[in-house]
Amino acid sequence: MIEKRYRWKSEQLREHIAVIDGQKAPTKVLMNATYLHTYLRQWLKGHIWIYDDRIVYVGTKMPKKMDQCEIVDCSNVVLVPGYMEPHAHPFQLYNPQSFAEYASQFGTTTLISDNLFIILQLTKKKAFSFLRTMEKQPATMYWWCRLDPQTEIEGEEQIFSYQNMKAWIENDAVLQVGELTGWPQLLEGDDFMLHWIQETKKIGKKVEGHFPGASERTLTKMKLFGADCDHEAMTGEDVYKRLLQGYTVSLRYSSIRPDLPILLKEMKKLGIEHYDECILTTDGSTPSFYEHGIIDEMIRIALQQGVPVVDAYKMATLNVARYYNIDHLHGSIAPGRIAHINLLEDQLNPTPVSVLANGKWVKRDGKAMDAFEKIDWTEHGFVPLSFSWELSMDDLQFSMPLGMFMENSVIMKPYSISIDTSCEELSDEHDESFLMLVDRHGKWRINTVLKGFATSVKGLVSSYSNTGDIILIGKSKKDMFTAFQRMKEIGGGIVLAENEQIIHEIPLTLNGTMSSKPMSSLIEEEKTLTSLLKERGYRFADPIYTLLFLSSTHLPYIRITPKGIYDVMHKMILFPTIMR
Repeated sequence: MIEKRYRWKSEQLREHIAVIDGQKAPTKVLMNATYLHTYLRQWLKGHIWIYDDRIVYVGTKMPKKMDQCEIVDCSNVVLVPGYMEPHAHPFQLYNPQSFAEYASQFGTTTLISDNLFIILQLTKKKAFSFLRTMEKQPATMYWWCRLDPQTEIEGEEQIFSYQNMKAWIENDAVLQVGELTGWPQLLEGDDFMLHWIQETKKIGKKVEGHFPGASERTLTKMKLFGADCDHEAMTGEDVYKRLLQGYTVSLRYSSIRPDLPILLKEMKKLGIEHYDECILTTDGSTPSFYEHGIIDEMIRIALQQGVPVVDAYKMATLNVARYYNIDHLHGSIAPGRIAHINLLEDQLNPTPVSVLANGKWVKRDGKAMDAFEKIDWTEHGFVPLSFSWELSMDDLQFSMPLGMFMENSVIMKPYSISIDTSCEELSDEHDESFLMLVDRHGKWRINTVLKGFATSVKGLVSSYSNTGDIILIGKSKKDMFTAFQRMKEIGGGIVLAENEQIIHEIPLTLNGTMSSKPMSSLIEEEKTLTSLLKERGYRFADPIYTLLFLSSTHLPYIRITPKGIYDVMHKMILFPTIMR
């Protein structure tokens, strides 16, 4: 069932016309504005009329009626459309509301977001209620619908049932399906995925790929199946191959793949001079990566790499809107569009001094405005974790012959365990740690060894994971147990223990996966955790993504999942979970 058909009711549209006819006053007029016209690719001068949340006029005239109208002189600023993040994962410790509020301060006022954690953790009724609540925020929140869980879980058939998928895909707030992390299944004959791709295309929505390292042959096949865009280009040659096949290409700059400067340099060497089929994404980075900006930071990098000014802004605005077929609402400063407008000091500084989102000031002269509504998380089913079971030291038995070796932050390879794992504490002279995944309901566990994570992390416990189950990592069983007990006390989170003392924690009181705190606080908490882990031998880029992807079967080569140790390449369980 589609949730709603129209952005504005007939009565509202008549009011917009009345403003043009001089019968009603606009709510805001941005006068003497120099603004980017993304259709003409020019900087124009004029006046912009706004009525509530909509731009109703752009031109040289002033309204006839101006009673109770806010007049803003824009002589000293330049205006650009609000930026769009086309591929957000709004649950990387932060939550959708806190991320949207933070992003709006940097001019990113439209987000197209992953529904994975929502579809895995909420009923359809609660999920759609949450989507409706997010529609009330000044930032515009769209979504994309997963076709697979990105791991091996029980009950997948119920979560991704026909009724659920149909309702999600037809929902007005959902713009695409994907990202297709399970595309190998599609190539091997999975008609479930193919059916929903076809249904999505039939109603004019998009299909987002996930094709790292894909060959020309694979890219061609996926294009024939219906994929429209891919964000996994890691070189200029990857960009070229995707453009050659007719894809829209998301150029990425994220905490684990900060590729944008390299991509732009190599694209230039390959003679790619047009950017109309390129868009920009930060691909769900962890909090501290966003300390200095969101999409505005990507525009800044593009400008530094010699991308023409208009093209740099279009990759963050009109290109995105056109790709998703929502350019009648977004991507330009023109009549009929939602009033998402950024006021800049100058064209070369994309971080705005003031921001309008849905016609409301969310930032004014450098100061954040209190424009976002508070959310009753409990009402939507996001509550602190509660455990009806106890972990015992007997659960911390490690006799598995096969371990997981970290090649980088997220790639895991199998290796044969040769150390003695019957002891209470492993030596700091090597980089092997105990690793355990335990069901959040206490029904099962799987224990092995993780090599390469760190040399002296004693006990790290996280309820933040791809599946929502509990991860325990460490050298000391006692410290792992101590961290687990504290994680229970705070209702979920990431806890670091040493010598049976808690040395750092990040409470994640929204289902154990997201924080209710503002981004500014969360950034500091994550930076502290990363610093403490690096002091103890963690040597990769992003420990938060390590925790998230330990169970993610869209990455090679081996994963720890709710069904057991899983061989991704051969699609088989090597060692099943143990019932508790």
